[in-house]
Amino acid sequence: MRTPQDANSPVGHDGRVDFEAFRGELVAYCYRMTGSFHEAEDLVQETMLRAWKARDRYDPARASVRTWLYRIATNVCLTALEGRARRPLPSGLGAPGEDPGTPLTPAADIPWLQPFPDARYDMEARADMRLALVVALQHLPARQRAVLVLREVLQFSAAEVADQLDTTVPAVNSTLQRARAALTDVGDSDAITEPDDPEAREVIDRYLRAFEAADVPALVRLLAHEVVLEMPPVPLWFRGTEHYGAFMRRVFELRGTDWVLTHLSVNGQPALAAYAASPEGHRWLHSVQVFTVAGGRVTGNVVFTDPLVLESFHLPRQISSDGPRPPR
Repeated sequence: MRTPQDANSPVGHDGRVDFEAFRGELVAYCYRMTGSFHEAEDLVQETMLRAWKARDRYDPARASVRTWLYRIATNVCLTALEGRARRPLPSGLGAPGEDPGTPLTPAADIPWLQPFPDARYDMEARADMRLALVVALQHLPARQRAVLVLREVLQFSAAEVADQLDTTVPAVNSTLQRARAALTDVGDSDAITEPDDPEAREVIDRYLRAFEAADVPALVRLLAHEVVLEMPPVPLWFRGTEHYGAFMRRVFELRGTDWVLTHLSVNGQPALAAYAASPEGHRWLHSVQVFTVAGGRVTGNVVFTDPLVLESFHLPRQISSDGPRPPR
């Protein structure tokens, strides 16, 4: 069976060039490079267009189709990233807030990191898509970012990466060493559970039930002491159970207590889509909340509320108050 990993020709059995099998992994690669799901899809479209135009120049003796496409995608990403500011989360911009009553004013001028909707593309492994890692990658120069992802995540050889970047193997190895050193503070990803891990699922199930019951004490009992809550595009963020609980009380005061939540997987992490009640009798999609769970506790929650970000999940924008839950 022909797979992206073992394909040696861009021409399928029907004589047509077959690049589509690589689209999902290329979108994931461009997302790691840029921190933007929307931009990643656009860059992959540009990659496919360039590959199609150059298909007659493809040399199977030099590289597999996959390696060739990553060379094109890397060049597309590096060009797009020239002079570009990094994409942060609120916790990367300053100290945590002290007043949960602070106005929630979006900062539209900041190019915020975006989440990756796992259900949109079928990929085997997403542990290397975690928000913390993607945020950390944004601090690396673009070429270091490319080398680290190509070598450590995608497992290309140093020779393949050197060819993709038009450089030498020693230069690739040196760049990789510098990139590794810069990411020493990302943390131990092995301590973070997957969305389908029974312990993580139980924690998020309990969080869902407590949220729908507007039970702030029950929510707080599920949190690690130093839990972090952030809400892009609002640059405000909080640390600790006290501030988290106070902010949740404010949410229920502002938005009411009639909520419906449903499970998602985002960036390889457990997540919930939250629907709030409206005066018209419907529930509208309010946010996608992406959780970090470790040691049986929620250690982080990134709440995405930007309508353009929410659109990328292809979720219903509103559901009936007496209808079924949205699909998981």
